Amino acid sequence: MEFFYFLLFGALSAVVAALELSKNNKDRIHTSSVFNDFKNNYLLIYSLMMAGDWLQGPYVYYLYSQYGFSKGDIGQLFIAGFGSSMLFGTVVGSLADKQGRKRACITYCITYILSCFTKHFPDYKVLLLGRILGGIATSLLFSAFESWLVAEHNKRGFEQQWLSLTFSKAIFLGNGLVAIVAGLLGNLLVDTLGFGPVAPFDAAACFLAIGMAIILASWGENYGDSSENKNLITQFRGAAVAIASDEKIALLGAIQSLFEGSMYTFVFLWTPALSPNDEEIPHGFIFATFMLASMLGSSLASRLMAASSPKVESYMQIVFVVSAASLLLPIVTTLFIAPSNVKGGSMSLSGYTQLIGFCIFEACVGIFWPSIMKMRSQYIPEEARSTIMNFFRIPLNIFVCVVLYNVDAFPITIMFGMCSIFLSVAAVLQRRLMVIADGPKSKPEEWTTHERDTEAEPLND
Repeated sequence: MEFFYFLLFGALSAVVAALELSKNNKDRIHTSSVFNDFKNNYLLIYSLMMAGDWLQGPYVYYLYSQYGFSKGDIGQLFIAGFGSSMLFGTVVGSLADKQGRKRACITYCITYILSCFTKHFPDYKVLLLGRILGGIATSLLFSAFESWLVAEHNKRGFEQQWLSLTFSKAIFLGNGLVAIVAGLLGNLLVDTLGFGPVAPFDAAACFLAIGMAIILASWGENYGDSSENKNLITQFRGAAVAIASDEKIALLGAIQSLFEGSMYTFVFLWTPALSPNDEEIPHGFIFATFMLASMLGSSLASRLMAASSPKVESYMQIVFVVSAASLLLPIVTTLFIAPSNVKGGSMSLSGYTQLIGFCIFEACVGIFWPSIMKMRSQYIPEEARSTIMNFFRIPLNIFVCVVLYNVDAFPITIMFGMCSIFLSVAAVLQRRLMVIADGPKSKPEEWTTHERDTEAEPLND
């Protein structure tokens, strides 16, 4: 492995360590021991859930290819997963508000374990079922756990600022450290011990089962709006009214979809961008480097959110601009660095330059996650939190399905340019969100008031 990879990994490690070790009282949020117990319980469970997810990611495509499926067949399986998240996941995730967030988290564990089990069968229909189950689980992972945390945090009367600490630590651990360890564990199981590409899925199922047991033993139930007279259609209508009547919620949904759409597109593009001529690159080590950059971002986010200024609505504008610039590097290098026509070999100068830019983008991802979680906790009404969060994922999943379907139709520079434009639009929308957030406060219960007025209309006849 080339010296450059070790140098970049070492530099990022040193910066992350320096940021964490240099924190003083000004950078820390002082909390109570009761809250710390609550936070550590959630972080343990969230880390186990994310371990179950990260263990699978690097080996899904590889497993399907080992079963002999073509690139087209594999693409259809991936589209089925995102389509399932958009259709079935939205419905199942929205039920969390009415049926209970703890119950939804347990459903996530069971659904994902079943999805892991299907990987043992080289039958296309069984694997398709597994992708559908995985899509449903993904929607629950990114809505039910956060909804439970916010509701439980508020129910126990903890300070609102402490929620930012839990968010930043969850991303630092779950999307950083756990991802790196999961990648190394998967490599150990598949390559070193020779258990085959199904082994990471079995390990993921074990982590999910352990997390489910802890949830059953330690979590209480909480709800959004559990009114008996509200069916799923009424919930969807209420969520739509909330988004339409509160510009802050609508802006938040658009910002999230634009950033996450660009992020998922980047996941598909970084490998061909770094090895356009089939250069030999250490995929696992580069993935670990990206996750380390994400940890750096989440460490920065924890400092930013602990301070009274700048506000999250303010500094996220800069984050979106920087992320847009970082994804322009593949275009810039194409224009100013002569491409190599040599097949194979080591990474080119263009590749090294892009890799640094991609690490900057991943650092922005690390800042984005806890920051968007904090904004969601501020602006999304509790009564329909899971429903609205799953609504936000509908345009995201449509976008990713379209990209997957047309990934070979456009040059890679066009795809990166499109992502950069989306991120620039997100920066503009974030500016608008900051302006109206600093203006007169709107009532977060506006959508429920609308519903109460609607339900009361027959009484006026």
